[in-house]
Amino acid sequence: MHHFIHLEQHYCAHNYLPLPVVLNRGEGVWLWDVEGKRYLDMMSAYSAVSFGHCHPELVAVLTAQAQQLAITSRAFYSDKLGAFLRLLCEMTGQDKALPMNTGAEAVETAIKAARKWAYKRKGVPDGKAQIIVCDGNFAGRTTTLVGFSSEPQYRDGFGPFAPGFVNVPYGDAQALEAAITPHTAAFLVEPIQGEGGIIVPPEGYLAACREICTRHKVLLICDEVQTGLGRTGRLLACDHENVKPDGLILGKALGGGLLPVSAFLARLDVMDVFQPGDHGSTFGGNPLAAAVGHAALNLLRDQKLIEHAQSMGAYFMQGLRAIHHPAIRAIRGKGLLIGMELDPHLIPARRFCEELMKHGVLSKETHDTVVRFAPPLLITREQIDEALHGIRGTLYAMPAPVAHDMHHA
Repeated sequence: MHHFIHLEQHYCAHNYLPLPVVLNRGEGVWLWDVEGKRYLDMMSAYSAVSFGHCHPELVAVLTAQAQQLAITSRAFYSDKLGAFLRLLCEMTGQDKALPMNTGAEAVETAIKAARKWAYKRKGVPDGKAQIIVCDGNFAGRTTTLVGFSSEPQYRDGFGPFAPGFVNVPYGDAQALEAAITPHTAAFLVEPIQGEGGIIVPPEGYLAACREICTRHKVLLICDEVQTGLGRTGRLLACDHENVKPDGLILGKALGGGLLPVSAFLARLDVMDVFQPGDHGSTFGGNPLAAAVGHAALNLLRDQKLIEHAQSMGAYFMQGLRAIHHPAIRAIRGKGLLIGMELDPHLIPARRFCEELMKHGVLSKETHDTVVRFAPPLLITREQIDEALHGIRGTLYAMPAPVAHDMHHA
């Protein structure tokens, strides 16, 4: 175990602080370390492994396609891309899609589309387009995307940043309306903030944003890289309020947990601002990605994983709320995207995750105080019970911090 950790620490940039476990096998909701210990995966690789590890149907499609044709670039047509994007557009109700690889690339694509749409369709003066974003957002790690983050560490040392972004508080529709000017191209928003701490906005927020954007001729672009494809108990998290965005960003689970696949989807007049040569990606929309993405979407639909995520999420949330421990500040989420906020003075989230690992459950904290629970969508009631047993056991086994006596300071 220590050999692998030492090797990675020696040769890999220290841009992550992983939990001290070395994994080498996965199946369904389970992961195994190099010593053969089994863990329940409560991370799903930040929601990328919604179908579980090494899903046999997806692995079969991946293997067959890899043996036939994998990468050609978009310089040529393939027999796989059209069918994949047709299914994706039909399921999401969008007109067209632009395939990319990572979620961050798809967000960058959305930004380019919104700006060009503002100049070519809305009449915003060239170079003046503004995009409104929310405090607490997480869109990815490119220099443009960290430039509008409100998290100091994500920005520190990486400037100068691209102008053209305006931050408003999350969950406040009035603040959005107040920030709109004739130069506003789009409002880019996560229906639930994932990295921000599983923050669920007030009910009716997204619907109010939709109405405001329509009235002001501003594009509503929903970043559903983490919340999309069944994660919250609906195909899209914006479906909870029957909101149809003008632009939609998908990623993570779209690749079936096997490879990076993302897409920006939009209505016709938004997507048609792209002409040949305007934008591209060597790997975007490759036959391997398209074949796996197509199979993943079929799996999601045919195995009723969305409905399953909703019922299992409700059951999980109920179980977490039944744990009455003084360190628990809040339980939040929708479907199988759940955050447990801890009082850092009583139990720091990182330490909790390290102890939870000893109970055979893997998760990772976000923002020092929130532990996320986002298992593969095919998790069963029995497996949730096992997770709850581990969570409860970890909470009550952790020693209370020593109270400092102020008189002896």
